[in-house]
Amino acid sequence: MTTHTIGEVLNRLKDEFDDITISKIRFLEAEGLINPDRTESGYRKFTGADVDRLRYVLRAQRDRYLPLKVIKDELARIDAGLPPTVALDPDDADPSSDVDAPAAATEVPGAAAPPSTPLLGAAASDVHLSLRELADATGLTERQVRELRDHGLLPDRAIYDGDDLIVGKLASALLEDGLEVRHLRMYRQFADREAALAEQMTAGLLRQRNPDSRRQATARAEHLADVGGRLHRALLAAQLRSLLRP
Repeated sequence: MTTHTIGEVLNRLKDEFDDITISKIRFLEAEGLINPDRTESGYRKFTGADVDRLRYVLRAQRDRYLPLKVIKDELARIDAGLPPTVALDPDDADPSSDVDAPAAATEVPGAAAPPSTPLLGAAASDVHLSLRELADATGLTERQVRELRDHGLLPDRAIYDGDDLIVGKLASALLEDGLEVRHLRMYRQFADREAALAEQMTAGLLRQRNPDSRRQATARAEHLADVGGRLHRALLAAQLRSLLRP
């Protein structure tokens, strides 16, 4: 069986994943997402299956912004012979599910948009990343991570979680498009205002301090975020159509 060193794996994947590094591969191994064999001298030996598994993990992080816990669950399903619940490629998508259907292909002008994926679904707090690891996982520089922290898009703490990982990846994509960190502050300001509104709308339920009231508060906050986000998208789409109209 042909095996590959970690350096060879890096070379095989770097064309598809610009932010891949040896330290990131080691981190994913330490988190239990990949498990290559070792030589007697302790060097890693990656099989073709190991490389495919690593590629799956990297695509799940890059394309779906999935937290590590969700990716682990997906891998466990695959290991058990079950299909993944989230397909990463259009050809792998379940035709009965609209999870992977592009919005542009499914939305009908004037029709109500379908409900989005729950905002408060799977928790992402199982991820524990240092500043350097967060930079490696998102393609940001350590300086950019600090700037995002200084501008309020990332928390000021030593360890970052899965929510921070998602913010970092999205911020990285916008920075690659030519924006500066200071331009991203408006997104934090929007989120702060929406969160403040949700707090007002759920305050009465949260004061009751019982599980049923908390569930109602969560559902109400989720609804506000969902419909508000769709309203924001509709208003932005109208503005952009006006801007780009010939």
